[in-house]
Amino acid sequence: MWIKPVELIGKHVKLLPLTHDYIADLEEAILDGEIYKLWYTAAPQPDKISEEIDKRLKWQQDGFMVPFVVIDTLTNKSVGMTTYCRIDETNRRVEIGFTWYRKSVQRTALNTEAKFMLLRHAFESLNAVAVEFRTNQFNFKSRQAIERLGAKLDGILRAARLYPDGTTCDGYVYSILQSEWPAVKKHLSFKLHG
Repeated sequence: MWIKPVELIGKHVKLLPLTHDYIADLEEAILDGEIYKLWYTAAPQPDKISEEIDKRLKWQQDGFMVPFVVIDTLTNKSVGMTTYCRIDETNRRVEIGFTWYRKSVQRTALNTEAKFMLLRHAFESLNAVAVEFRTNQFNFKSRQAIERLGAKLDGILRAARLYPDGTTCDGYVYSILQSEWPAVKKHLSFKLHG
């Protein structure tokens, strides 16, 4: 397997392999801002955290993703989840996705540093050619956060998702290329350290 579970440690955040040990913190985190009520996200219901962990660990066994729990180093509590997913070893492409954070840490250095560490590991340790990000057309906050990282819009997948009520929505696909990483790294380092 090209991408294996790993611990990524920073000043503001730790990304650790996802386990059931974090259920209580994650149940608390998902209630902050009630992000699970946003119809356009994949954030789990508070009583479905254990099932979500099971699903992500199964997808890890299947080679689809490597899931992380996101730990705030200030409180040492888990505040969300993120993953490497859509792992394409042949083309050395990977997506950072299936991410959600408690509302109180959104748009903070924690998210910037988490993405920085995932990008750095992908480009510098795994020699990735490209790192992708995907989001729903209605998730404006996520689209803005991805663009603030320095990712470029690759395209819009029309009717990318079908909802139970029969409606569809478009998916926005972004990426950062290996050749762009030095400039993105400099930009994110400046955002984090001035």
